[in-house]
Amino acid sequence: MKNSANYHIPVMLDKCIEALNINPDGTYVDVTFGGGGHSREIFEKLSDKGRLIAFDQDPDAKANAWEAPTFTFVAANFSFMKNHLRMLGISQVDGILADLGVSSHQFDEDERGFSIRGNAPLDMRMNQEGEKDAYTVINEYEDSELIKILRLYGEVNNAPRLVREIIKERSRQPIKTTGELRSIAEKCAPRGKEHKYLAQVFQAIRIEVNEEMDVLEKLLNACADVLRPGGRLVVMSYHSLEDRMVKNFLKRGSISGEIEKDFYGNVLKPFTEVNRKPITADEIELEQNNRARSAKLRIAERNE
Repeated sequence: MKNSANYHIPVMLDKCIEALNINPDGTYVDVTFGGGGHSREIFEKLSDKGRLIAFDQDPDAKANAWEAPTFTFVAANFSFMKNHLRMLGISQVDGILADLGVSSHQFDEDERGFSIRGNAPLDMRMNQEGEKDAYTVINEYEDSELIKILRLYGEVNNAPRLVREIIKERSRQPIKTTGELRSIAEKCAPRGKEHKYLAQVFQAIRIEVNEEMDVLEKLLNACADVLRPGGRLVVMSYHSLEDRMVKNFLKRGSISGEIEKDFYGNVLKPFTEVNRKPITADEIELEQNNRARSAKLRIAERNE
């Protein structure tokens, strides 16, 4: 197995592995393989009877996979997890790990267009075979759609102003690069908060391009179907929208946070939280990996 730390430094590695409470003979799923850091640790703890299935839609991630009878790499978006597991003859698993967001590799590869640095083509696709990219969103979406995306996915307070600037610029010529988008957004950024503002704008566009909230909802519902009773779901999120969705689903049984009860008044929910408050990285890890700063880890166990 390769050491792919340069691809992506796994965040809260030990905490994630501990949270899975691994049964050496069990079947586990890593739905965000990336550099394979978390997967390797899971794999090392499995016996010859155990099994690991790893998912990643980014073609670059496949190079980090390895050959083993008990390891399977699936080149697909994790929203299709349930179908792929069924095709592999797997109906239930003992644990699922999801490390959401963008990998270090994707951020560091300027041509992918995720970073607010540089001047790359407007792409932002996690799956480079996907039809919709950031260029499409910025240049073809109606102003009302753009405002909604920026407010909902980036919590950009002055979204109408920014969209007016985008519409004005693209009416002259298409906006083609991250540098051009950054220059437009900088005109609208609050003084002293330029970096945060740009990060919010880029986050909103990226979430729309990759339909991240929709696929997360599909994943959570699928996890409830395929995890065996007592199985662990371990989810690490990096922004408030993801964390809120995960929190609602684990705590209340629904994405919206609405509680459904049975005839006797019992709350209907598939999971019980192992940790009521999210786990965060310690100071030592933060010094070594700044990208762990926004990570929140939630753990839940499948109910009987």
